Amino acid sequence: MVVTQARSARAGSGQVFKAGLLGQGIGGSRTPGMHMAAAKALGLDYQYDFIDVLERDLPSDVGAILDLLQAEGYRGLNVTYPFKQAVMPHLDELSQDAQMVGAVNTVVFEDGRRIGHNTDCWGFAQSLRRGLAEDAARDRALLMGAGGAGGAVAHALLDEGIGRLFVFDPDRKKADALVAVLAQHFSAERVQAVENTDIAADVDGIVNASPVGMEKLPGCPLPKHLIAPRHWVADIVYFPPETELIKAATEKGCAVLPGTGMALWQAVRAFELFTGKEPDIAEMKPVLLAKAAPERGA
Repeated sequence: MVVTQARSARAGSGQVFKAGLLGQGIGGSRTPGMHMAAAKALGLDYQYDFIDVLERDLPSDVGAILDLLQAEGYRGLNVTYPFKQAVMPHLDELSQDAQMVGAVNTVVFEDGRRIGHNTDCWGFAQSLRRGLAEDAARDRALLMGAGGAGGAVAHALLDEGIGRLFVFDPDRKKADALVAVLAQHFSAERVQAVENTDIAADVDGIVNASPVGMEKLPGCPLPKHLIAPRHWVADIVYFPPETELIKAATEKGCAVLPGTGMALWQAVRAFELFTGKEPDIAEMKPVLLAKAAPERGA
């Protein structure tokens, strides 16, 4: 078995606090680096590991994976593709956000129990609150992407006052399923699945919660001619920091919210859940924004 391990922030206080990122193909993630920088600044004995199913010989059953990691002394896990929903039946408790979104990206092991949280929702909401002008129009918005991240972003958008949200996904079934969930928590009048992105011409905000724009999936999630200067535009893809969507919106004079905002704030919240301590954002942000892809664990 192989675990690719981030460097430990050791302050000589004894037992090391173990956390990790569980997922598939996660070598480019900057979450471990952000956690380690925050821990070092606080003088914590902290170890954050990459736990990649492509590199470690793990059980095929998700519950068995959690059993193993819990037995190995992990006190917290960030969870990404393909486990955000698969872990849910194997947890003892879900936070309100995790229940509402229907996905978990953070697991805390506490007193023998497994508690699932969703910090994506909180992270995007924080990015929106801090990055979008108070007087920005919020009557209508288009959300592209109805997967686990899309669900978190949709809840945050509606919580933050978007009047009507249009949801597009290339898989119409996913869009319909998300809209059905949102209608239960908010109202059917505030959400609608759409067949394409043409509705962008009639909205105030455009949000990408799909993987389009990532280094391994380059491109823009909608035709660029649909972006107008009056729009505010947000992306959850954070590597590269300036996606094709954000670049096109910036060139047209739009207010933009890059994916680095959500990435930072979800990590802040997860660190707080793991340690009970507030991290210094000034220590985490440079790791996230570093131009060169960091070495694993750097």
